[in-house]
Amino acid sequence: MKTLASIAAELQGYDPQALTVDGVSAFLSRLVEPVAVQETVGIFLALGRMLARDVISPISVPAHDNSAMDGYAFDAEQFRPGAALTLKVAGTLRAGAGWPHKIAPGECIKIMTGAIMPGGLDTVVPQEFVSMQGSSITIPAGLLHAGDNRRKLGEDLMRGQAALRQGQRLTPAALGLLASLGIEQVAVWRKLRVAYFSTGDEVLSLGQPPREGAVYDSNRYTVFGLLSRLGCEVIDMGVVRDQPALLEAAFTHAAQTADAIITSGGVSVGEADYTKLMMKKLGDVAFWKIAMRPGRPMAVGRIGDAVLFGLPGNPVAVMVTFLAFVRPALLQMMGSTGTAPPMLKAHSTEPLRKKPGRTEYQRGIVSATADGRLQVQTTGNQGSGVLSSMVQANGLIVLAHGQGDVSPGDLVDVMMFEGVI
Repeated sequence: MKTLASIAAELQGYDPQALTVDGVSAFLSRLVEPVAVQETVGIFLALGRMLARDVISPISVPAHDNSAMDGYAFDAEQFRPGAALTLKVAGTLRAGAGWPHKIAPGECIKIMTGAIMPGGLDTVVPQEFVSMQGSSITIPAGLLHAGDNRRKLGEDLMRGQAALRQGQRLTPAALGLLASLGIEQVAVWRKLRVAYFSTGDEVLSLGQPPREGAVYDSNRYTVFGLLSRLGCEVIDMGVVRDQPALLEAAFTHAAQTADAIITSGGVSVGEADYTKLMMKKLGDVAFWKIAMRPGRPMAVGRIGDAVLFGLPGNPVAVMVTFLAFVRPALLQMMGSTGTAPPMLKAHSTEPLRKKPGRTEYQRGIVSATADGRLQVQTTGNQGSGVLSSMVQANGLIVLAHGQGDVSPGDLVDVMMFEGVI
């Protein structure tokens, strides 16, 4: 387990008082380690979990050559260039049944979707493409090629091939794939346990009466949602008052029960509370000023074996720093092989003011134009306390560290929210 000092020594130009977004990502990738504890779960409990080892296909899919549609199966060797083909229908074959007879030259069989292709037959003509005369069909000239509308054995997966890879998140499609292989249970990494709490005497919990100078805590609920969407086991520790004994008890309990700790508030320069002092007392913690907006202050380190993420207190800054830094780090701890947030390119509909020297995350609304191009506009007021803008937005416009002003029509990067927020 590396110390913060040893990680800092590995990073060229590391400066905790002027850290770039890329520098933060590089530091965190070295700080966190996968929680490598396996468990086996049934397929109905596997959604969203990370695979602990490769899934090797025990069968070939499909297990036989089969028909891709309802129609008539025949041997394409009977085609003659430029000529229609007339064949006698020898019978009907449904899915799940076999064909015990030999198909003679000049014959075909009516076949249903998914039915096994009898030996010697390699092509299927859709039923709507033929004309029927008595017990015979005629296939127009130039309509098909040999092998059309036939699914080949192992076309999807061959027996012994890796169907899913270690570190892959199990999606609904992946569950279907497992079921198609006859697999009822799968090895996954255990759920990551994350404890979180808000700090500050001015923070109210829901149910408490309003009072002058106080605000209701929203951060616990956004963090809860973000962690739940990620598939973590969440440990809500509420609001912890700005008192040394209470903070020490909270941090100690969190470190003993969780793999990671997330706090909001109390990490800015000049904060009058005891949160930073307690972090320093109990753990190996660095306090950063990040060249970004919003979300400049952040604390990172360890308390015991738990990784600590001390986020700023403003609601939007909490979500931005979570999406940019905490989410990829937690995914790495969960054993995921895909931790980078999804990005796309869109044309800005408006000018965006931006000074080089920091990364900016502006709340944006991505839509499609009539000709199919993606465009993005801001939600307006970009204040870090404007929580309603995160509801209006469907992504974050990411303006890179060295980037300057954006003109209308320029392409910008957008970190999309779908499936995350």
